[in-house]
Amino acid sequence: MPKKSIRATMLAQRRHLASVTCASLSHAAQLRLLETPEFLQAAVLALYSPVYNEVFTEELFHAALRHGKRVAYPRVCGEVLEFVEVTRLAELKSGVFGVLEPSGSSVLSACDLDLMLVPGVAFDQAGFRLGYGKGFYDRFLHAADRCPCLVGFCFEFQLVDDLPVESHDIGMNMLVTDARTLRFFATPEDRPE
Repeated sequence: MPKKSIRATMLAQRRHLASVTCASLSHAAQLRLLETPEFLQAAVLALYSPVYNEVFTEELFHAALRHGKRVAYPRVCGEVLEFVEVTRLAELKSGVFGVLEPSGSSVLSACDLDLMLVPGVAFDQAGFRLGYGKGFYDRFLHAADRCPCLVGFCFEFQLVDDLPVESHDIGMNMLVTDARTLRFFATPEDRPE
């Protein structure tokens, strides 16, 4: 199935998710991630501001701060993403595409990040991701000298057997859903080129 069809199907399915179900499944996914050694060992996290019924991340933000971790959120700058440190959710303001973005000035590089939550429309059983088609995460990660641990974060129904993979697609180290945790590439160097 082509990417466009998968994207349309998954976005429609997510859009029709009842708000109480979205909150409940998001809670389960966040608890699952909080228990992983990858989260526990990370000193600096990159989260995202959920839109269109993406898995929520607010519990992760508060847990990270309680554990003395630093947290960054993405902000669109032209054609690229930059990750800006956030100490309070009130620092997030409506930005490009209506997504909440950080308003601060403490920009972190990929090398500063230990773990990055990557949103997606769908993920597959090999750890690859289908995004919204704008390429922001791919460009950021391809430009990085070192990639953090990449965590695909989605609902279980967004997991498919196979996605069409192109040369610029970057595999996740792990995938966390409301139902399970999958690990793929132990380190960024293990990812196929």
